[in-house]
Amino acid sequence: MTVNAVRLNHAVLFVADLERSLAFYQDAFGMEVVAQEPRANAAFLRLPRSGNHHDLGLFGVGAQPPRPRGAIGLYHLAWQVDTIEELEQARTTLANLDAYTGESSHGATKSVYAKDPDGNEFEVMWMLPKEEWGAYENAAPIDRLDLPGEVRRWAGVGTAAELVPVPAP
Repeated sequence: MTVNAVRLNHAVLFVADLERSLAFYQDAFGMEVVAQEPRANAAFLRLPRSGNHHDLGLFGVGAQPPRPRGAIGLYHLAWQVDTIEELEQARTTLANLDAYTGESSHGATKSVYAKDPDGNEFEVMWMLPKEEWGAYENAAPIDRLDLPGEVRRWAGVGTAAELVPVPAP
């Protein structure tokens, strides 16, 4: 029997400087601090449009050498936006924060990538409408992203609501 999970609820990161990381995630995503635990040097943040208690936990552990890219462990987190225009705005925001590292098309998803102040990589992605996945339903290519072209094609199309869970049988 498997675990009957619906989706990943939140992520928790170890960070060198809690205040620096709080400022970054507030500036990048508009997150609000919903709880702090001073004894653990921890804070819990919620996205502005989230119905979740918290979407991200941060635990300050002090300066440490960065983990080399490709080392065992978490590669990146992916934050979903509702529209392709929001993805375009995310790219601008992340570039303005000097955090932007690249972008790609994965067929059914369009993505921009960035790093937080500790080098934790993350993705901001927009998903095509499910009925448009077609050949990408069981594929995840890594192709060049033509974001202006995608904005022209998909302007105003929201897809985040398609993630409403279906009750288990």
